[in-house]
Amino acid sequence: MKRCKHAPPTSSNLKSSFDLHLQHNLSKEEIDNQKNLKFSWDVPVIGVSNCKWIGTGENILEDFDINSCPGLKTKLHEHWMEVSKTSGGKDINSPKQQMFFSLCSSYRDILHCNKRPFYLKGLEDISIMDAYIMHSLNHVFRTRDCVKKNDAELSRLEEGADSERFRDQGFLRPKVLILLPLASIMYRVVKRLIQLTPSAYKVNVEHMDRFSTKFGAEEHKGDKENDEEPENADAQKSSKPDDFQLLFEGNNEDDFMIGIKFTRKTVKLFSDFHTSDLIIASPLCLVNKIEETGSNKEKDVDFLSSIEVLIIDHADVIAMQNWSHVHTVIEHLNRLPSKQPRTDVMRIRPWYLDEHARFYRQTIILGFFSNPDINASFNHQCSNYEGKVKLMCEYKGVLHKVLPKIQQVYVRFNIDSIVEADDNRFDYFVKKVFPKIKDSDEGGIMLFISSYFEFIRIRNFLKSQDASFCLLGEYSTQKDISRARLWFFEGKRKIMLYTERSHFYHRYKIRGVKNLIMYSLPERKELYPEIVNVLDGSENTACTVLFSPLDKFRLERIVGTTPAKTMVASEKPVFVFCD
Repeated sequence: MKRCKHAPPTSSNLKSSFDLHLQHNLSKEEIDNQKNLKFSWDVPVIGVSNCKWIGTGENILEDFDINSCPGLKTKLHEHWMEVSKTSGGKDINSPKQQMFFSLCSSYRDILHCNKRPFYLKGLEDISIMDAYIMHSLNHVFRTRDCVKKNDAELSRLEEGADSERFRDQGFLRPKVLILLPLASIMYRVVKRLIQLTPSAYKVNVEHMDRFSTKFGAEEHKGDKENDEEPENADAQKSSKPDDFQLLFEGNNEDDFMIGIKFTRKTVKLFSDFHTSDLIIASPLCLVNKIEETGSNKEKDVDFLSSIEVLIIDHADVIAMQNWSHVHTVIEHLNRLPSKQPRTDVMRIRPWYLDEHARFYRQTIILGFFSNPDINASFNHQCSNYEGKVKLMCEYKGVLHKVLPKIQQVYVRFNIDSIVEADDNRFDYFVKKVFPKIKDSDEGGIMLFISSYFEFIRIRNFLKSQDASFCLLGEYSTQKDISRARLWFFEGKRKIMLYTERSHFYHRYKIRGVKNLIMYSLPERKELYPEIVNVLDGSENTACTVLFSPLDKFRLERIVGTTPAKTMVASEKPVFVFCD
């Protein structure tokens, strides 16, 4: 594989990947073939021994030479290299970053769910964020250049001349949509986007003070509180893991949206959504706006009609919120606008009018891990005619982070079908696990449950059995939580139900756990040792984990890829881990 250097296109390049992608005339056969796409090739990731890219269609990474990549605009390329020199960091301008940017510029749909987040040891894979920001800027500025060039040519065109070749626009101006989970992350992305915008395009940045006040104020809130109550603040801070502090220390608002517009020399923040170039929002905010259109006919979400690049970053955190919001947003992209377009209809690309825009939209999904919901969106809601690439990795697992002497017993139950898997899990618990709990006089039993729907089901079952239990769910009040923790510790309640989301958002330290039963494995591998370590290795403790063959992806992130394959396929159903 030849190394590329993001060389901007030369005069010998007849068309950039931007032009080739958007000017392609899509055939009915290509549309029909979308249903039959198969991943047919793979290429190792440079510098990452346990990962590989797999893709559909043509192998775009075979004998890849970045000098032949459809390129970045010259000003963007030069500024990026300049910023890279001053930013430092081993991933900046690395082969791994160059490969990812090249994938972005190929306009294929991308699923990259092994992206190192900033909140784990503070080592964000900023090279990936830089690459998708530069790709977004490149798309916006190439769109603008194309329109300006055609405007000039049309002004010189004789009346009655053929103007078909000047179709260069969508229904509305917004072309890039970035979905993020928290306002603090949006603040980071916008600041980096402004930093990566060449000086010629940002002589003035409008409303930066307003932006910092609205979304960045939380940055300094902690410092002020520390100054006032240093002892309390330090004690409180040290009670939570580092990743929790880094992720949630800023503005945790999950209902936000901002439009960004680029004029000749100005970056306008808080621009009107319908006339913005780029929109950054939370899925929740967009879903609220979509719902508003149902009750208020004056409102619309037509600004979603012409999105050509969709980027979903920190997909794993969004999954802890509500992935169904993402599903709803994607379903509302690239629809015909509800109101008369603000664009000259004679300038609208034919595939917009033919309602084929979804086949031209590029979707890039980034996260720390994937899950069935994320995979389903990638497989069924992303229909880019260019094809798809996704990252596949092997995992070492996190069992080494569990305290010594804690024995973990994994028990596999059988499933009749994917549809019946939840019922099979529940039946196994009711028939095999609960009778032992019921017959025991011992308390201190924690039932860890990943899904809220599983949580409700088990809660209702325990109620029907008149079991002694308390709850720590994501919707429990602080008063109920404090009371439940105390009752459990004092032995007034035999069983505690604890959900993954509750732990993710609060990281409670639960005292009094003697018997841990994982009804379902956590999605997030870093939470597994935190939960298991509540047993602290003392005598007479037990840890039982229920799993099925459908849990393979969660399992491999926790025990490692190789053991997971064995555990799913082996004839024996019980596996024991203990350091």
